[in-house]
Amino acid sequence: MPMYAYKGLGPTGKAITGLRDAESPKLLRQILRKDGIVVTDCEVSTKGGAKARHDARTGVAAKKGLSREVDFGGFLLGVKKAEIAAFTRQMATLLRSGIPLAESLTALYEQIQNVRFKVPIGEIRTAVNEGSSLADAMAKHPKIFDELYTSMVRAGEVAGNLDDVLARLADFLEGSQKLKSKVQGAMIYPVIMLLVGAAIMIVLMTAVIPEITRMFAQQGRALPWNTRLLIWTANLFRHYWWVMLLSIVALGYLFWWWSHTPNGRKDWHAFILAMPLIGPLARHIAVSRFARTLGTMLTSGVEMLKSLDIAKQILGNVVLRKAVEDAKKAVTEGESLATTLRRSNQFPSTMIHMIAVGERAGQLEQMLQRIADAYEAEVDMKLNRLTSLLEPLMLVFMGAGVGFVVFSILQPIMDMGSLSRPH
Repeated sequence: MPMYAYKGLGPTGKAITGLRDAESPKLLRQILRKDGIVVTDCEVSTKGGAKARHDARTGVAAKKGLSREVDFGGFLLGVKKAEIAAFTRQMATLLRSGIPLAESLTALYEQIQNVRFKVPIGEIRTAVNEGSSLADAMAKHPKIFDELYTSMVRAGEVAGNLDDVLARLADFLEGSQKLKSKVQGAMIYPVIMLLVGAAIMIVLMTAVIPEITRMFAQQGRALPWNTRLLIWTANLFRHYWWVMLLSIVALGYLFWWWSHTPNGRKDWHAFILAMPLIGPLARHIAVSRFARTLGTMLTSGVEMLKSLDIAKQILGNVVLRKAVEDAKKAVTEGESLATTLRRSNQFPSTMIHMIAVGERAGQLEQMLQRIADAYEAEVDMKLNRLTSLLEPLMLVFMGAGVGFVVFSILQPIMDMGSLSRPH
């Protein structure tokens, strides 16, 4: 029975080397897999004896003592979309340079630092070396490589242009991350302003107003309505804050439950699309993502029905998703995509016209990419407009709240001062 020198990753994610006898490399991987070792490389070895074999068998057990090290960073952080995009871009570059797929995977595997990404790539490399297709190997890790990714890779392998497909996938992933970052960045300022405003009001209600209330109580004078309202609110906040907190939690849970029921989700998503400012922005974000996904998949050679089915999942809004599902059924019966989307009244007319032109000219893929570019630019403009509108509104809102508190405190003080002056 041949002896193999192997390299692999142990249960903790640390690198392990050793010797082990097995009938074939495949059986070696299966044996070590039972011990929690993922083999990344192996070759026949003529060296080693009983002690080496013993060390190889007990290598994992030796790691289980007090000296065990765990790579918490890799396991806790998971795999980021940016890492997948960078991996895809680099693999496309290596394949375009003429490097075989197995060697490309080996080169990329050796430079990956995140253990949660390194282990699956090692398993994918092993499967490819054993004769599996890249798409089938990646499909075994759906949390990292979703259906969109594996479908495009499979189409690229069938068509023989895997490098081009991976380059388009990298563009798609990077564009999706860029759009997501823009939306998140636009929301940071309003959230910070809300938190700062809430902190200021909490300090005023718990520290400042109670002291002022004691002073007013000692005077025994009648207070203006706004001051009485402020004192009542402060007392309510101080003595019944737990009731308010429980009410907010209960209302939040009820809303979450309602929004996750079929009818509630549909009504909520329809309400979002109908909201001023927010609705058009949400619709344009969905349109740009849908067009980019569908165009990228069609360009990569994925069939129309499969592309529609996957692009539908990109849409987070169930109203728009239902429209695409109906369009898919109509396309199956021979209708054009533009006609079916127009019937739903959920997509912008400009998009519908551009799709119709692309279908007539036989350039639907290119037209969908242009649609995505156009609506991403529209999203940028709307985000900038919304941010520029929210900033003064937030300042006015916070100023009005703080101004009401200050005026309600100063008004009775000024009234007492005017009454104490000699006439």
